[in-house]
Amino acid sequence: MTALENLLAGLDGALRVEGGTVRVEDEQALKRHLPRLSEIAAVGAQPDRALVHFLIRGAALDLGIVPSSINDLYLARGRGEVAPTFTVPAMNLRVLPFLAARAVFKNALAIDAGAFIFEIARSEIGYTDQRPAEYMAQILAAAIAEGFRGPVFVQGDHFQISPSRFAENPDAEVQAVRDLSLEAVRAGFYNIDVDTSTLVDLSKPTIPEQQELNYKLSAELTAYLRQIQPEGITISVGGEIGEVGGHNSTEPELRAYMDGYNAHLAEIAPGAVGLSKISIQTGTSHGGVVLPDGTIAKVKVDFETLKHLSRVAREVYGMAGAVQHGASTLPEDAFSKFPEAEACEIHLATNFMNILYNHMPTDLLEAVYAYLREHHAHERKPGMTDEQFYYKTRKRALKPFKKQIWALPDEVKEAVFHDWDAQFRRLFRQLNIGGTKAVVERTITRVSVQPRLEDYLAAEGVAEDVADLAD
Repeated sequence: MTALENLLAGLDGALRVEGGTVRVEDEQALKRHLPRLSEIAAVGAQPDRALVHFLIRGAALDLGIVPSSINDLYLARGRGEVAPTFTVPAMNLRVLPFLAARAVFKNALAIDAGAFIFEIARSEIGYTDQRPAEYMAQILAAAIAEGFRGPVFVQGDHFQISPSRFAENPDAEVQAVRDLSLEAVRAGFYNIDVDTSTLVDLSKPTIPEQQELNYKLSAELTAYLRQIQPEGITISVGGEIGEVGGHNSTEPELRAYMDGYNAHLAEIAPGAVGLSKISIQTGTSHGGVVLPDGTIAKVKVDFETLKHLSRVAREVYGMAGAVQHGASTLPEDAFSKFPEAEACEIHLATNFMNILYNHMPTDLLEAVYAYLREHHAHERKPGMTDEQFYYKTRKRALKPFKKQIWALPDEVKEAVFHDWDAQFRRLFRQLNIGGTKAVVERTITRVSVQPRLEDYLAAEGVAEDVADLAD
């Protein structure tokens, strides 16, 4: 019996594979096995792990759960056909993504929401040990478990150029982003945020010169994505004009980037579709600013800049608007202001991980802290308190402690799920995405791209040093 046959035999007739296509024979039986399958997908041995990734994606497609691009919705918003009255949450689920995504789908179904994105950054792929195929499997398994149907948007967040590696070997670093993009697209990621903003050079005398390398590489990576996107799908591509945590973005920067990007793209790939959105800096930082006692400093978001640049993005360049990064640790009452500021998308990550750590058993937490003291002491800056050090570095423990986190007791997972459930309920209400399933159905054409078993059994992408990349 082959490994695939053995897996199928243990599913009580839930699935069959016919000519390379997965068919669901018994959805309820499949749902009973999803917790076990999701764990195999995360920490199982090969080839079972890769086979489960393939089976879950194929089963989801058979049920009408379709990895999709949000590009057409965003461009419709840019044309004024979709009102800028809601902000799409893009959620980085670093830990226990099957459980976290179940909370997302549960709350989306409750309010008829369809405009929401799951994402994972190049950095997170490294320090959480979640390649694109694994992350996609977890999201789709959660959709099956909650009975969701329709387009599902999964995004490569901050597919970013490392400035240090680019300085050493620019061609190799750009190729690394191309390779990751190809791996992600094959896994069903049809939304990619190209981030070459690390190469903005503020020492140059003019803003167009400062942005030149940024916009040229963004255009070149966009052209590559247009070459590899599946037939019938236009990948949603996002650009970025300044690193999160730097100075607040300006209209001249946005115009310099977009004008240069559009001209360069037209030159190297005539007729190619460009960006659907633009990420800007408005005063936040990834993970928040940690005070000496471990609490997060209050941040003042420049909502006027966000609103103004969103309007420029729509009215001048036909995009959906501006994207807000680094926002998950903002105060609860801040999130309703993003739809008011007409932000098209908001990226949320750290606080979901924080919730898991808030419930982590003491013995495991102490083991994590001991690991950080031993292996990441070099990241401790002068004057850092223990609380600041642990908060800033604990994401580095997600890979070495991945199996222990998946093996947490059920009562711990239930408590974490309870808090995630409440968090998504509040966020979705404040971001005003209720009722957006109708907008998705009106603007998004479902294109089912059947996974190829051979792609899943091929070697995964190479692990890399992601210490200098953003989340």
